[in-house]
Amino acid sequence: MTRFIKNIILFAIAVVLVSLSVANRHTVSLALNPFDPQDPRLTISAIPLFWIFFASLGAGIIVGGLATWMVQGRWRKEARSKRREADKWHKEADQLREIQSASLPAAGAAKGLPHPDKRSAA
Repeated sequence: MTRFIKNIILFAIAVVLVSLSVANRHTVSLALNPFDPQDPRLTISAIPLFWIFFASLGAGIIVGGLATWMVQGRWRKEARSKRREADKWHKEADQLREIQSASLPAAGAAKGLPHPDKRSAA
């Protein structure tokens, strides 16, 4: 259901973008110098307006993604440290299980706790 809603929203966005592209096909000059718009060194001429729309949209997506990635760095760092800690504890638990299984046959009659998979579901 969510995939269907997502596709409907993406289709609506595509319709809007295509209609903007068709309506803004004429060429424009993009002046990058706010103090002297007539400066030919910093003016891009004969570019369709919809390219500027799409370039702005793409730049916004990239800048927003980078900003989000940078803000979430703290959480990624914490997740890495928690993963390392969990790996350490899992390794230690495995070593203790090996030690216990190695010592049980030598002890003979000594019986430890049952393995979690072999417990009865009572």
